Amino acid sequence: MKNLKVIAFTHKHVELKDLGNLVICNEELEDRLANLKTRLDIPEIFYIATCNRVEFVFCGAHDLNDQFIAEFMGQMNFCVPAERLQCFLGQVTRYEEMDALTHLFRMSCSLESLVVGEKEILAQVRKAYERCREAGFTGDYLRLVMDRLVKTAKEVYTFTNISRNPISVVSLAYRKLKENKIPQNPRILVIGSGETNQNLAKYLRKHQHSNFVVFNRTIGNATKLAKDLNAKAYPLSALGQYKNGFDVMIICTGSPESIIDKNLYSMLLNGETDKKIIIDLAIPNDVDADVVANFNMQYIEVSSLQAIAEKNKQDRYNELASADTIIQQNIQEFLPLIKQRRVELAMREVPEKIKEIKSFALNEVFAQEIQKLDPQARETLEKVINYMEKKYIKVPMLMAKDILVKNTLAENN
Repeated sequence: MKNLKVIAFTHKHVELKDLGNLVICNEELEDRLANLKTRLDIPEIFYIATCNRVEFVFCGAHDLNDQFIAEFMGQMNFCVPAERLQCFLGQVTRYEEMDALTHLFRMSCSLESLVVGEKEILAQVRKAYERCREAGFTGDYLRLVMDRLVKTAKEVYTFTNISRNPISVVSLAYRKLKENKIPQNPRILVIGSGETNQNLAKYLRKHQHSNFVVFNRTIGNATKLAKDLNAKAYPLSALGQYKNGFDVMIICTGSPESIIDKNLYSMLLNGETDKKIIIDLAIPNDVDADVVANFNMQYIEVSSLQAIAEKNKQDRYNELASADTIIQQNIQEFLPLIKQRRVELAMREVPEKIKEIKSFALNEVFAQEIQKLDPQARETLEKVINYMEKKYIKVPMLMAKDILVKNTLAENN
């Protein structure tokens, strides 16, 4: 793994708001990477950018010293002032050889994510790799690495609980909602259009819910969210006049005190008596305690969801050791495979060379002697030579692979 390298900028050392300066738009990516490969003589490379990391994965006999990284970043032509670029150079994380391989495995298995166990990182890595592969920036070496990353990540997600239980309030709220019996395409009343409600409402929309109405103190923000949900928008002041009823209420405002009291809640019910689901994600709660105590409802509040999230987060961290074990097993299996592949590539010209030697021997060196043989003897000779040709191609490769495997096992013991 001597030539495997990673230059990384992650949430561990860079402010998330600053990472955006290192993101390369799709329209410019191919030109920039092509320029980088040519100028710095990099055989294979791919680039990945997510909300909490920007990384360059490549192979080459380069030393990741300060001078090389400065030249690397300079060739990428990031649109940032020189002093800001210099600051980034002080925030870079460098990985080489086995450290680089281990990092890639841990990253793809979401052990190094801002939110441990989020499966999205694997899809993001695969998509980034595929884009660069299709553009011709990667080759056989990174293909083998990528295949093993995918295999390992799938094993980690399958055989550990690292991603099993959700840890975001939005995911937990949706799970709680699914646990309750709700009508087909329920009427969903969204009160507040801040980020939390936006995320939950869009999550519901993604899961085929479509009957929304939005109320917010600022009608402009309500209209913006309502447009995304194909819903109607109203100012919060008009909430008391709403007469169309609801099955699910999602509420989260910035009010310092509850805004849904018994009187307002009764008006919103508009005479309906069936059980409602209230998802109150505000701190402090937007629904008054008397409403919860006196009406038929399933009340889901943010504090209970946060408690579940913290427990699930700890459960995920408890799985790190198991995930690391799977990663190490895959690394140990992968090392001899990558060496075997190098032998195959190095020896791929052997068959043609042997065929050339055979042809030269038959047609030049021993041509006269062969001409003197009778047809049966000539046929037997040809069979012997063909047999030996196959063995001379196969045997050295098998022996080389066997030596590599034994040497790798000895190195690891």
